[in-house]
Amino acid sequence: MDGAMSPSDKRQPLRAPERGFSYIWLLLFIAFMGYGLTVVAEIQSTVSQREKERALLAIGRQFRDAIRRYHETQAIGTKKEYPASLDDLLKDPRYPGVKRHLRQIFVDPMTGQPEWGLVKVGERIVGVHSLSELTPIKQDNFEQEDLQFLRKQKYAEWLFVYPSDLLLQIDASGTPSIKSPVKGADDPLLKNEEVKR
Repeated sequence: MDGAMSPSDKRQPLRAPERGFSYIWLLLFIAFMGYGLTVVAEIQSTVSQREKERALLAIGRQFRDAIRRYHETQAIGTKKEYPASLDDLLKDPRYPGVKRHLRQIFVDPMTGQPEWGLVKVGERIVGVHSLSELTPIKQDNFEQEDLQFLRKQKYAEWLFVYPSDLLLQIDASGTPSIKSPVKGADDPLLKNEEVKR
């Protein structure tokens, strides 16, 4: 019996209800896979943002320390002052040789750009901040010197200023000004000067 099929060789096609049931299972599987991938992507994004936040805090502290060193270090016959530009932190113009307070102008981890917002008193830089408008994940548990970052709505509000407890207030026009400096109150740069961002 060439060409004849035995009953075991015959495959029964799926009946309509069985095909519908398999199709529903396939759709459910695809939906669960899509949901799972979405959750994984969100977790990965959150982890990445937290890493960038940690980097921003570390870099901001380096800027703050560099501004502090610049301010506290003075050449013979000069007064204490803040830097006029970030480049002054790379090479202090008050000294004939190369005196560095910062090794490089860092890239803002939140924006990926080397541009920073500047907090100024008059024409002098007292701090920096990120230009990112993203909402921070970290809202509390800051170090003592960063307590002013509590519950801020965007990274641009994390002001890395020296002194770290320099109090700023925002007026109706959105311009920051010094409210009442806790440290350095005898510093003429900190008395009744407008702060620029």
